[in-house]
Amino acid sequence: MRKQTLFVLILFSFVLVLAGCGGKDEPEAKTNNTSVAAAAKNTSAENAATENTAAGNPANGEKLYMSSCVACHGADAKGVPSLGKSLHPSDSAFVHEHSDADLVEFIKVGRQPGEPLNTTGVAMPPKGGNPAISDAELYDIVAWIRTLD
Repeated sequence: MRKQTLFVLILFSFVLVLAGCGGKDEPEAKTNNTSVAAAAKNTSAENAATENTAAGNPANGEKLYMSSCVACHGADAKGVPSLGKSLHPSDSAFVHEHSDADLVEFIKVGRQPGEPLNTTGVAMPPKGGNPAISDAELYDIVAWIRTLD
């Protein structure tokens, strides 16, 4: 009986510690999403002027896009109503005005529904929901997006 009580107390303490750790991560993630978007916005004009093409591989980027981004942004990257916006630089001021590095950083963190710049009300998960995508592969996706217009 005494071992069971001790086990329950240890288990309860462990759960409290995990709950305390988990509560701190979410607000920081929201802050990081907002700060990344703000930082990207602040540097976008100067970066867009100096960077016209992506450093990645557009052919590989198209394959990656079709496996991770197509559900919300569509096969033609023109967007899916109520899910994802068009990614064509001529349709999207966001894509047009931001550098490749800014777009990669944005894709890495995604966007939560409650963020002021989220106009669809739908979450964009980090890396399009594919945590296995590397930074180099994100540059490939951006390179493909740059070929759309």
